[in-house]
Amino acid sequence: MSELTAASLPAWLPQAVRNYLDHVEEGTSFRAMARREGLHPSTILRQVRRFEGRREDPLMDEALAALSRLVPRAAHDPARKEDPPMTAQPRSGLAPGLNDESDLAREGRRVLRRLAEPGAVLAIAPEMEKAAVLRELPDGRSLRTAVLDRSVAQAFILKDWIACRKAGRVSTYEITAAGRVALKRMSDDMGRERPGLAEAAGSFADQHRVWGERDVVDDGGARRIRYNVAESPVGILGRRLDRDGKPFLAPELVDAAERLREDFELAQMGPRVAQNWDRFLTGGDRGAFQPDSGLAEGPGRARARVAAALRDLGPGLGDVALRCCCFLEGLEVAEKRMGWAARSGKIVLRIALMRLKRHYDETYGRSGPLIG
Repeated sequence: MSELTAASLPAWLPQAVRNYLDHVEEGTSFRAMARREGLHPSTILRQVRRFEGRREDPLMDEALAALSRLVPRAAHDPARKEDPPMTAQPRSGLAPGLNDESDLAREGRRVLRRLAEPGAVLAIAPEMEKAAVLRELPDGRSLRTAVLDRSVAQAFILKDWIACRKAGRVSTYEITAAGRVALKRMSDDMGRERPGLAEAAGSFADQHRVWGERDVVDDGGARRIRYNVAESPVGILGRRLDRDGKPFLAPELVDAAERLREDFELAQMGPRVAQNWDRFLTGGDRGAFQPDSGLAEGPGRARARVAAALRDLGPGLGDVALRCCCFLEGLEVAEKRMGWAARSGKIVLRIALMRLKRHYDETYGRSGPLIG
């Protein structure tokens, strides 16, 4: 792509769109672009065909047409010889105020947050100067939650953050999985900009994290900590809803799983304890396990609580609780290793956590045992 073309296009434009414009508007061959980008020609071909096929979408066609006006016309195209000489145009030709990623992120946080709400769609029509985000309420009424420039909606469709749900006189769009990931990444980036102690920047890693807060009690007293809910299979199930719209795992079941995990982590503080926990996966050895590595074995009370909980759960239930709550194995991995049918692990895990919660309530009371 020529320097003039690159300077005319927005900085946030995806490379796949640039390749499409480079081929369609400037006539660059697939092989030339493949050599330039270090890709196979078939990859460039798929990118071009994908955007050509999406021109049935009125908003996408409008966005690509606006971009085409920013690209210098190919000199060898007879239909374009009568055009006036191309001069550098400002980037705002497509989306005023969206010249770089920070500008787009500002609008993305504002609008995508509304589009991520249940029942929300983006509505736009040819005669409308602006687009609107509408949310359908339970009583059937529609509530307008955001208004955005038409050029911003074009930027969203080019970034694959929205997809056409219904085309017509008034076309509607909904947020995509890529849009949700982008919203999460932008929100996390904004959180890291706040003053205070923060972890090292990891935008692409943060999109797989789900941050939550909980209260813990240690030597310094009660305090609130921030943790990654998505780190634990139980935490992920606690966020999913069943067919009735209720959490698949009740909060008290998630708390019971976290209590077992805290005891497990506290009990394996010694250098050799971690390798000995495998014998907990066999039901006959759970009650007989005793520390044998000396002073560095770790808190014995925590080991005793874990052993008592797994002994009460018994084979099967104890195995899945230990694997998913303590070893943080995914449900698919646990099902495969234990020889269970697919998608049966989450049902067994819920039963195990119900039994575990009852064990804690009957043994220690609702307040639970103290750590250590």
